[in-house]
Amino acid sequence: MGYTALYRKFRPMTFSEMVGQEHITRTLKNQIMANRVGHAYLFNGGRGTGKTSAAKILARAINCLHPKDGEPCNECEICKGAMTGSLTDIVEMDAASNNSVEDIRSIREEVNFLPTKAKYRVYIIDEVHMLSTGAFNALLKTLEEPPEHVKFILATTEPQKLPATILSRCQRFDFKKISNEDIIKRLDIVCKESNIEITIEAMHMIATLSEGAMRDALSILERCIQDGENQIDEDKIKDLVGIPKMVYVHDIVEAIIQYDVEKALIAVNKVLDEGKDVSNLLWEMIKYVKDILLYKATNQIELYNEEEKQKVKEISEKVEKERLINLVYAFSELENEMKFSTQKTIIFQAGIIKLCSKLTVCHQTGDIGLEQRIEKIENYLRNDIRNANHYRQPPVATEVKLAYNNISSGEKQPMSKNEKKTTSNPKKMETSTYSSKVEEYWPEIVKDLKQNGKIVLYTNLMNTKAREINDMTVGIEFPNGLTSFGKTVLEKPENIKELTNLVSMASGKPMNIKYITNISIPKETNEPNIKEIANESDIPFHVIE
Repeated sequence: MGYTALYRKFRPMTFSEMVGQEHITRTLKNQIMANRVGHAYLFNGGRGTGKTSAAKILARAINCLHPKDGEPCNECEICKGAMTGSLTDIVEMDAASNNSVEDIRSIREEVNFLPTKAKYRVYIIDEVHMLSTGAFNALLKTLEEPPEHVKFILATTEPQKLPATILSRCQRFDFKKISNEDIIKRLDIVCKESNIEITIEAMHMIATLSEGAMRDALSILERCIQDGENQIDEDKIKDLVGIPKMVYVHDIVEAIIQYDVEKALIAVNKVLDEGKDVSNLLWEMIKYVKDILLYKATNQIELYNEEEKQKVKEISEKVEKERLINLVYAFSELENEMKFSTQKTIIFQAGIIKLCSKLTVCHQTGDIGLEQRIEKIENYLRNDIRNANHYRQPPVATEVKLAYNNISSGEKQPMSKNEKKTTSNPKKMETSTYSSKVEEYWPEIVKDLKQNGKIVLYTNLMNTKAREINDMTVGIEFPNGLTSFGKTVLEKPENIKELTNLVSMASGKPMNIKYITNISIPKETNEPNIKEIANESDIPFHVIE
């Protein structure tokens, strides 16, 4: 007899042997004992949660000659024939490879024949969501009103792909992920029967790696004994699965938090030298940061020895929760960038270097602290600059600058006759000092933004040019490109409205604005520009890290 994989060798043969799905097995047994078995079932759930096993057990149980408490006896002729595959009345079909209309039509023709030995003819259709639209339509009528001697059991991992007409004709059972505790109990039974020596920590690791799938847990266990040694510990699992050593993951994360580029790259190179996959390394870093965040919030952590727990505690005391959350998002973005790159290692190393830069991390991870600090500077300049004698505005005599001051201060000022005339007829706006050409008056508008304390707008519009695209639109060009931070600032509704009003008044007619940029430069912060302006204006400036 050939070798049998562990997940096949230890496949549950009765409902009581299934783990983690008691809410389903209890209902099915009650239906069998009460002789109220439905004509169509839909088993839905993730991989390795027991859908196919439950379908096979149910098919045997309803045909068993000597059932007991809703369970198949697995000893009678029908049960043995079903287990060996010689019973033709139980048909297993893989919809992934048999998804055409012809395959379903053959079932429609067969259902009219009585079963040869069993009480019911049972069709188990696995991965049913792979059926074509025509196949679903062909199955529809048979599924709704099958002969009394026919039962359908459909299994799928993606029920959302099934037509509503199919879903409404089935009794649906949702298989949940198996808990780590149940997986560990089952692994313990399998290891004892297979004479495998395994530590409790190794079983915890296998359960965690399986992500709720019993089949995956048994597959990992089987890989660990392929070398002929029936002794399994954590290090053996990590080597076989490709998980980097925790000390390296800790060193990289700690270096990033401390902004230590050299230390981070040294640890990364050690992992790469051992032949580990960078994707696995990044995934372990995400989980490690998540565990640090969890420990910081709850003081609880699993799957770590005492030494590793101490390191997690130490690093959690050095970093804020917000920084940890931002790192998780930054790692996820880096993972997405690596998926679409042919040079994953280079992208990964470049991403680590960026994360070790204070300004880059602050901006890339969506840290709103920088924007808040800039807004504080803007408010300081706007509110206090008039009282300081360092920064005086020249007299303004034009309707454009008068209107601009009204917008900036939010105060209603008496309007002159000319103003009333202008606002009552928006199609005819007057300007007295601005040139009529957009190329000439745009620098003046940008300069006035600075003089009126609109520092954030000014820093993002410096060195820009403007040109008239058509009679209704002015294009603002960014020769040096537009940063993502600048884009966020300029696309705020209040800033768009303010620039539109200024351009419209300067043009003497209603105008729209449009940002034009063909250059994408790396994300950066506007702090240096703001600092320079504040220093020029002799204003106290301090950035709080």
